[in-house]
Amino acid sequence: MGGLFIEELFVLGMVIGLCGGLLMGFPVAFTLSGIALLAALLGNALDVFELVFVAALPNRIYGIMTNDLLIAVPLFVFMGVMLERSKLAEELLETMALLLGGVRAGGLLAASTGIVGATVVTMGLLSLPTMLKRGYAATVSCGSICAAGTLGQIIPPSIVLILLGDQISAAYQQAQLAKGNFAPEPVSVADLFVGALLPGLALVFLYILWQIIYATIYPKNMPSIPIEERAAVPRSELVGRVFKVLLPPLFLIVLVLGSILIGVATPTEAAGVGAMGAMLLAASRGQLTLKNLTEVVRSTSKVTAMVFVILIGAQLFSLVFRGFGGDDMVAEVLESLPGGVFTVMFLTMALIFLLGFFLDFIEICFVVIPIVGPAILMMDVNPVWFAIMIAVNVQTSFLTPPFGFSLFYLRGVAPAEVKTMDIYRGVIPFVCIQLGMLGILALVPELATWLPKVVYG
Repeated sequence: MGGLFIEELFVLGMVIGLCGGLLMGFPVAFTLSGIALLAALLGNALDVFELVFVAALPNRIYGIMTNDLLIAVPLFVFMGVMLERSKLAEELLETMALLLGGVRAGGLLAASTGIVGATVVTMGLLSLPTMLKRGYAATVSCGSICAAGTLGQIIPPSIVLILLGDQISAAYQQAQLAKGNFAPEPVSVADLFVGALLPGLALVFLYILWQIIYATIYPKNMPSIPIEERAAVPRSELVGRVFKVLLPPLFLIVLVLGSILIGVATPTEAAGVGAMGAMLLAASRGQLTLKNLTEVVRSTSKVTAMVFVILIGAQLFSLVFRGFGGDDMVAEVLESLPGGVFTVMFLTMALIFLLGFFLDFIEICFVVIPIVGPAILMMDVNPVWFAIMIAVNVQTSFLTPPFGFSLFYLRGVAPAEVKTMDIYRGVIPFVCIQLGMLGILALVPELATWLPKVVYG
């Protein structure tokens, strides 16, 4: 009993130490690995932990580095950065403005470009000054841009879904092994891509609906582009710009997604096609210069290194946590809660939402899922629905202060007259919309599970 009690104290101490280190601002990867190593050494000294659990780390690292699925991460990052560097996002934004300028809910321009991977920085530099000059309220302008920048996190191809696929698949297999199923099928990223389509499109619709309602109530805060200005661009020229600017990136994204959805290519193979296609588009526009290529490779390397260092730290933390029996303890606590799956899911989603105020989506995926994922999936929760719920939830982490990255990005490029409080107030309706979408998804799980069943049976 004494040993069991000490193990419980170690598990609790690891969780508290992890939260404390993250709140104090220590790097996530080194907090994960540092807490794990400290707990392992102390536990071994007290004879309640076997270092053989840590000895499995090299095999885990080798498994990470040889994981075909994770190779898609740098390739998709490369694709997105290259599309931005090729100036396609800029021209796409300008073209969409001319096409949709007569629509009161002009903020849907940001939502449109968000689907094709334009970043908050790009939209902030290009559209925010123009929106302010045309009389748009600073709050709705900033909120639309920040929220649109997060759409790429739920609408495939998405780095979030790839990382979730890897983590959810590992948690699902662990849960199935615990239930006696010794040949569990992994959760496919293609399932998550298909499952995210309807919730992602529904989120876009809700964004646009809110902007239409706002524009109807406060027309002076979202004026349309004057007819004479739109008429200054000949219709033939506008059509030509649409074919030149809109269709190439749209074709590339359809090609990447389509090849995954119909089973012609794996996510990694499709990511390779996307990366090569982005380079060809950049070359066709004369933007595939040595300088641009160097910047794209450097940005891709930084993101990739961050993801994999955090993943290795999370693997070490998970090994030590399980070595102390933490996974069994979490399962017992969750199973003992009143209300069953509803209570467990509600508390998990609330925890992820609160963590989003301080952590980004990568850190949340690698910290939360290994701890609670296996226990939740042992309750026969659909893994695809669970993953999409998390994906919609972590979107809010980009919009919630004090550490919402979209807020930081926009603050860095916004004109001086835009106050920080304008940005914070502007994102509040979109955070509420995302939480509302989370509630809809909880009540109607078929939004995430129906399409994968139709496509893949």
